[in-house]
Amino acid sequence: MTPEEYLNRARALIPAIRERAPYMEQLRRLPDETFKEFQEAGLFRAIQPKRYGGYELDPGVFFQAGVEIGTVCGSSAWCLTVVGVHNWQLGLFPLQAQEDVWHEDSSLQISSSLAPTGTVERVDGGFLLRGRWSFSSGCDFCQWAVLGGTVPPVQEDAPPDVRSFLVPRSDYIIDDNWHVMGLCGTGSKDIVVEQAFVPEYRTLSYLDTFYLRHPGGAVNDSPLFCLPFGVVFPYALVAPAIGVALGALQHFREQARARVFRDGARVMEDPFVQFRLADAAAEVDAAHARMRHNFAEMMALAGAGKEIPLESRARYRWDAAKATAWCVQAVDRLFEASGGRAVFLNNPIQRSWRDVHAIRAHAGNNPDKAALIFGRSEFGLPPQELRF
Repeated sequence: MTPEEYLNRARALIPAIRERAPYMEQLRRLPDETFKEFQEAGLFRAIQPKRYGGYELDPGVFFQAGVEIGTVCGSSAWCLTVVGVHNWQLGLFPLQAQEDVWHEDSSLQISSSLAPTGTVERVDGGFLLRGRWSFSSGCDFCQWAVLGGTVPPVQEDAPPDVRSFLVPRSDYIIDDNWHVMGLCGTGSKDIVVEQAFVPEYRTLSYLDTFYLRHPGGAVNDSPLFCLPFGVVFPYALVAPAIGVALGALQHFREQARARVFRDGARVMEDPFVQFRLADAAAEVDAAHARMRHNFAEMMALAGAGKEIPLESRARYRWDAAKATAWCVQAVDRLFEASGGRAVFLNNPIQRSWRDVHAIRAHAGNNPDKAALIFGRSEFGLPPQELRF
């Protein structure tokens, strides 16, 4: 599978995804047809380990597919990148955990909710999990879930041990509470666990991913699995935002060409409209360019067997959060300059506006927190958290 072949497969699905976008919002989850097309085209396999039928492509290629699909449907792009990135994440887990999921069927998908909102109890051989985890995008189509949790310390002065816990569908229920104003079609419902035993090998420590000592590296040793979790995962949230903003730009151009003011003047000749378009285009292009540059740089370092410096990782994390902020600003400018017709539900610009704000609301896209990580790094101060 070459990068171009992969992107062409994604592009071939865009017309049908565009057509289904209004229906997807009403359905409040990914349509069955779209999930089937993603599976048949192998789109979820982009950064999955080769030992389980994956392509091990550059993540920049995978996220570019998310960008392009996002131009017509933010929810579809979100489901692709957020569900698909878990196939890379599982490659960081111990081999037995990977076997548990993919031994019989390597097309099984995984959803997640990484905030440590549930309770974790140490028991013999592993942990007991209980609680509720929110925002598990695409969970209706997934047979496993990765849930965040904080392990009780063995010693009082021990640092927090935050982990991801891999749980099969039989151990949780899905609470259909996804009634929202943006990303309506992602089906990001709650996962509820009454009580589930998770063996030690089905957990992954954030500290291990930060220090690149994750157990999956013993079997998945390509450059792809030498990248830090904290700078790969955030772009699953960013790529759809870039796509949504690019789609809004496209719709704005088309609509402005056809619009006229009450005095008969053409909207596209208004210098203030032109300024807003230029400003929005610059912001979205900058976000897109930084994403592509960062993955090219990361893969070049990993491919050469070189360490990715902490200051670079801090910059990548900042670029991801700032990219979403730029996309929000760009769509806001375009929406405000689109006239009263922008509020009609049959106008794609209003969906772009709702979706990009929903994307920005995700905790992982908080630019203030990412700015602190980057700012401390720029001054040579030690990091306060080890998740980038």
